[in-house]
Amino acid sequence: MVAIRLRRAGSKKRPFFRVVVTDSRAARDSSFVEILGHYNPRSRPAVVQVDKERLDQWVKKGAQMSNSVRTLVARHLTAPPAAVSAPVSATAETVVMARPTEAASAGESAAASAPKQS
Repeated sequence: MVAIRLRRAGSKKRPFFRVVVTDSRAARDSSFVEILGHYNPRSRPAVVQVDKERLDQWVKKGAQMSNSVRTLVARHLTAPPAAVSAPVSATAETVVMARPTEAASAGESAAASAPKQS
């Protein structure tokens, strides 16, 4: 079976991932058929670049996306238009996924646990 999954690149403790089409029996970082895009989780905000046309073409041929790739694609397709940067090429898009800051998430949890006043 053909799988669409992440292939780790980058140096030690500095991961960078490629979205690749590969045989599902192959090891994570071994041979692949085609590179469909890139994912850099270390940049703030994280950057995802995926060739959606080629991804759709492989899915139509029967390739199965891994859970990680499925999540990235779902976030990519549902990203607000303001978060989309200029396309790298005609068929590739770059999406910047913003993560909440620690101060914002701490403020939300404190507001949620505070008693409501009537």
